[in-house]
Amino acid sequence: MTDLSAVSNSISIIVPTLNEEENIEPLVSQITACAVPFQEILFVDDHSTDGTRDRIEALAKNHAIRLIHQDGAQPGLAAAIMSGARAARGEILLVMDADLSHPPERIKDLVTPLLAGTADMVVGSRYIKGGSTPGWPLWRRSMSRVAAALAYPLTGVHDSMGGFFAIPRSQLLALAPPTSGFKIVFETIVHSNGALRVREIPIAFRDRVWGKSKMSLGVALRFSLRWLLAMLRRLVHGRTGPDWRQRET
Repeated sequence: MTDLSAVSNSISIIVPTLNEEENIEPLVSQITACAVPFQEILFVDDHSTDGTRDRIEALAKNHAIRLIHQDGAQPGLAAAIMSGARAARGEILLVMDADLSHPPERIKDLVTPLLAGTADMVVGSRYIKGGSTPGWPLWRRSMSRVAAALAYPLTGVHDSMGGFFAIPRSQLLALAPPTSGFKIVFETIVHSNGALRVREIPIAFRDRVWGKSKMSLGVALRFSLRWLLAMLRRLVHGRTGPDWRQRET
């Protein structure tokens, strides 16, 4: 069994933020309460106009927290994640949203397979046995399931549309495309061309309490274009999804 206390300096938690003032303190409390040692929490802020940065800087006085100001030339969620990855000091990256939708109590289950060397990427999945999206209206659940189903032939993963995942820093920097879109898990798996050992673990994805979702029509259109290009490359070059994948049941 992996001794997490012995590898605490290996884990950097990356949290992209945009106007998440009300969520910062509860999130830090939940992360620190999950009893998984880590080196740092990296908040990567995309020009918030509320008090998000002030809240982060206040908490940084008493916690292992760093605030990174995202480059305005590369806005967006995936660009924020990559900024955090380049700045991270840990060998393992744990990426999660700031809106309290991802369960911090599952952080241990995401990082343990990586530390044990039994997986190269671990994804929190809403769409395997044990996963759920409580409180979602039917239209949102339907759209999300359709997107995940479209991505499955290219990834072999049931939920590559989520943003709660863990991966070695070196792997993400090597595999993520330089101009990533919104769904970095999907793009990283596709660009690996089957080289990543991906494990899915079930999570309950909670709806945000405060703030506004960053999902938009433009985001959906960008994903659709990237999905189409990836599918065309697969048809032309005969690429397949991952041959090795695991699910936790």
